[in-house]
Amino acid sequence: MYNYRVSLNSVEKVKDFVAVTSRLPMEMELASGRYVVDAKSIMGIFSLDLTQPMELRAHEKLDPEAEAALAPYFVK
Repeated sequence: MYNYRVSLNSVEKVKDFVAVTSRLPMEMELASGRYVVDAKSIMGIFSLDLTQPMELRAHEKLDPEAEAALAPYFVK
């Protein structure tokens, strides 16, 4: 499992993030505290605390194209 910190602090970011993750063939989850949801589920993401950074858990390493598509959401 590969973990990345992401920030989705607006409705637009959530919608764009789901559009990106939905195109990727791998399984991914978002974790916020003790809650874990499917990273491709807009309803699941909106159930999380969007004011805090979250952990994106990918079941396989992101290829460079996927990493570039998700880069705007990564927290440095």
